[in-house]
Amino acid sequence: MIDCIIIDDEQHAVDVLEHHVAHVPYLNLIAATTDPIAGLALLNEMAHGVVFLDVQMPNLTGVEILKLIKRDIRVIMTTAYKEYALDGFEHEVVDYLLKPIGFPRFLKAVGRLTAPHRAPRAATDGNGSFLFVKTGQKGKLLKVDIRRITYIEGLGNYVLIHSDGQQPVTTYLSIKYLYEHLVDRGFIRIHKSFIVSFTYLTAVEGNMVRVRNDDRPIPIGSAYKQELFNLVNSKLLSFPAK
Repeated sequence: MIDCIIIDDEQHAVDVLEHHVAHVPYLNLIAATTDPIAGLALLNEMAHGVVFLDVQMPNLTGVEILKLIKRDIRVIMTTAYKEYALDGFEHEVVDYLLKPIGFPRFLKAVGRLTAPHRAPRAATDGNGSFLFVKTGQKGKLLKVDIRRITYIEGLGNYVLIHSDGQQPVTTYLSIKYLYEHLVDRGFIRIHKSFIVSFTYLTAVEGNMVRVRNDDRPIPIGSAYKQELFNLVNSKLLSFPAK
């Protein structure tokens, strides 16, 4: 069993999470509160487990609480604002859930608490399978396996690199710069804010695409639609005209 605590200043959000937790056999809810200060006190008494932590709260924000957690407690952030994900990933949270939180997405997040760690792949830099990117932490570089990148998301002056089975990597690069390095590696830019791997692309649905192992639809920008559809049509099978 995994002990868990819910900290969210909105009672409705707490109720939703309590409902979800109750339907996962390996989760054990030990406390829930709408008071972030009381929540921090609960965390200080908790030896290990997981906290579902809201980002925007009065008096003490979720990010401030993150910086005060020193014990073996894993964090799943909850937020109504996608842009706050950056702070969470810098603190190596398990996942972030965008409100309103549906049960399937919740289940995917808590599944990461029990998933075994993948063994690192052997380095094969000779064929350009990896790249290194700078993070927000001074002097820290992260190695990214290009073969596992599913899509890249531009968010202002930084990007999130999404990879299969791994947490997104945040790096302060422009999406244009990254695309110049990946355009010949099976990637296509479909929006001013998105690059996708054609290997992981599973469906084109109107003005959006989907990638393998991710339930998020990714929009197609009008300026990039023709190039994408030219590529799709080159692979399209259809009955020959009679």
